[in-house]
Amino acid sequence: MGAVAGGPGAARIEPSADVDERAVLGAGTTVWHLAQVREHAVVGADCVIGRGAYVGPGVRIGSRVKVQNHALVYEPAVVEDGVFIGPAAVLTNDRHPRAVTPDGRLKGELDWRADGVTLRQGCSIGGRAVLVAGVTVGRWALVAAGAVVHRDVPDFALVAGVPARRIGWVGRAGERLRPAGEGRWECPRTGERYRETDGILLPGKP
Repeated sequence: MGAVAGGPGAARIEPSADVDERAVLGAGTTVWHLAQVREHAVVGADCVIGRGAYVGPGVRIGSRVKVQNHALVYEPAVVEDGVFIGPAAVLTNDRHPRAVTPDGRLKGELDWRADGVTLRQGCSIGGRAVLVAGVTVGRWALVAAGAVVHRDVPDFALVAGVPARRIGWVGRAGERLRPAGEGRWECPRTGERYRETDGILLPGKP
C-alpha cells in the first residue's frame, strides 16, 4: 500500500489494486479493483481511480479527479484539480514509438524521452479518447469520446474527431455554449456568459 497523506486509513484501496509503497495518495481517495498506481505517483485528495486504471511512475494528479475504468495515464503526465478522464482513455508519452533501436536492440529507459500530457483544471476527456504525447488540454475544455488529440486544446474548447478539431465551446458546467451575440456566448444551464476574442474564450459578466 502506498503512503497516504492525511493519516492512516484516509484513502480506500481495494485489495486487488496494486499501489506501490512509494506512491502518495490524498485523503478520501479511492483506488478500485485491479487498478495500478506506480512508484512516486502523487494522487490528491478525494480522487477516484477506477477499476483497471493505470497511473504511471511519477504522474502528478490533483484533487477531486476521476480516472475512469481502464484509463491509462502514462508518465510524466500532469493532471490538475477537477479533471475527468473517461473509460479507456489513453494519455500517451512517446512521440516516436518503437520497440527496438535502429540496430535492433530492445529499447530501454535511456533510449527514449517520455513526453507527458498535461490536463488543466476542470477539463474532461471522453471515453476511448487518445491524447498524443506532449499535448495540453486547457481549463474546462471537453474532448469528445473517441477523439484523437494531436495538438493543444484551448480553454473551454469542445473538440471531436480524428484528428480532433474544435467544433464549439463549453462552459464550466460541461454543456455546449449557445451564441449570445457579438462574440458572446452563454451557458444554457447556469446562464454564465463568456466572450470570444481572436479564438480565445474568457468568462465575462452576465
